[in-house]
Amino acid sequence: MQVTNTLSEGLKREFNVVLAAQDLAERLTTELVSMKDKVRINGFRPGKVPLEHLRRMYGRQVMGDVVQNLVNETNRKLIEENGIKLAVEPKIVFPEDQTVIEAAIAGTGGLEFQIQLEILPKIDIKDFSGIALNRQVASVEEKSVDETLAGMAAQSRPFSPRKEGKKAKTGDRVTIDFVGMIDGVPFEGGTGTDVPVEIGSGQFIPGFEEQLVGVVAGETLIVKATFPVEYQAAHLAGKDATFNTTVKIVEEPGEAVIDDDFAKNFGMESLEKMKDAIRANVAREYEVVARRKTKRELLDALDAQYEFDLPPSLVEQEFNGIWSQVTNDLQQAGKSFADEDTTEEAAREEYLGIAKRRVRLGLVLGEIGETAKVVVTEEEISQGVMERARQFPGQEKMVWDFYRQNPQAIAEIRAPLFEEKVVDYILAGAKIMDHTVSADVLLKEDDADNSKPKSKAKAKKSAKDEGEASDDKPKAKAAPKAKAKKAADGE
Repeated sequence: MQVTNTLSEGLKREFNVVLAAQDLAERLTTELVSMKDKVRINGFRPGKVPLEHLRRMYGRQVMGDVVQNLVNETNRKLIEENGIKLAVEPKIVFPEDQTVIEAAIAGTGGLEFQIQLEILPKIDIKDFSGIALNRQVASVEEKSVDETLAGMAAQSRPFSPRKEGKKAKTGDRVTIDFVGMIDGVPFEGGTGTDVPVEIGSGQFIPGFEEQLVGVVAGETLIVKATFPVEYQAAHLAGKDATFNTTVKIVEEPGEAVIDDDFAKNFGMESLEKMKDAIRANVAREYEVVARRKTKRELLDALDAQYEFDLPPSLVEQEFNGIWSQVTNDLQQAGKSFADEDTTEEAAREEYLGIAKRRVRLGLVLGEIGETAKVVVTEEEISQGVMERARQFPGQEKMVWDFYRQNPQAIAEIRAPLFEEKVVDYILAGAKIMDHTVSADVLLKEDDADNSKPKSKAKAKKSAKDEGEASDDKPKAKAAPKAKAKKAADGE
């Protein structure tokens, strides 16, 4: 075997490999000899099958395995002996002339092929002490607790039927049946029975609830509304619809008294205990936001600190993933790049920059983690899988089995856990200065975020990725869950 380095340019390496016919023949003979005691052929005693007979019967098949094994061995030796860290799987290029390959398989000729490699860049880890970060810290104000309680009270307030003939007002709850139609034809998911609607809550598509103001129990009416252009069900987005609606009940809201009995309805011992739970949960929320902002600032600092060649294949893979999601989002919304105040060329340039940033930061964090011997334990992975499974009530076992049986899926659980542990490691060595801010400042999203698209056409996770189900009913979004309720439950 003869191996020659034919290219060493940037992160690309190429080797030319020549397998002589004699080398192939010797390896074939070795393999056939090892078969003699294993094969059973009529007319021959075990171990007594002539080598030439085996060559005639199995030579071609065994030679195919010989060639494949030699290719794998050569590839492995090249990586080990040269200390290469691969960016992507090696590319093996065989001769285009099939007669050459056929001759090698038949044992009448040698074989020459190329191994093309794309390697990871060498990254010199810099001192973390030179990274200075600002961490925002906010205390939980009593007004936040009071607002949360007020929100819980509003969502749990009692309703009682209005007197017969009394018209519905904003804030009332009406129970309706409806049949939605587009161009006079009922559409899938557009029918509802005994659906409660709080007028003014914004649960339904724009314009729907307002038309229920003034209705009375027993009334029928046609509600006209238009689905938002960015509605989650693409076949309904931007469409005008009518809803044949029957009002069954009109109820007026009462007042929920915020006291110990109110707290007990949420499983708390007392109102004061409920307030303590809310404070603790809001404090945790603040910590999560502060951590996210600090991490973003850290990634910005790392992005500015490191400059090196990026493996083209990794950048291409990252860009293709982003671009596919962007174009899919536009298509589902029935929009073009012009609708997003940009051009395809400008959008490509923008998303390519984002792809490069992600690859660069991924490589930096990976190198830091490897150098620091950061490890994600099996217990941590199991916890991650269980957390994922809890997102699918009733299907936990199926989700658990899926992840445990698919190494690639487990890698998707491990990757973010590894990243967070590496970030913790870096933050431990960086200079972090706490700055006390108000809750409003802390919770305000930064205008600039270099890790995300700046244009309106953002790459987003699909509903399927998030475990959400599409809903064709005339709701603009799911009914908002009470943040206060989650706080009281300690979520």
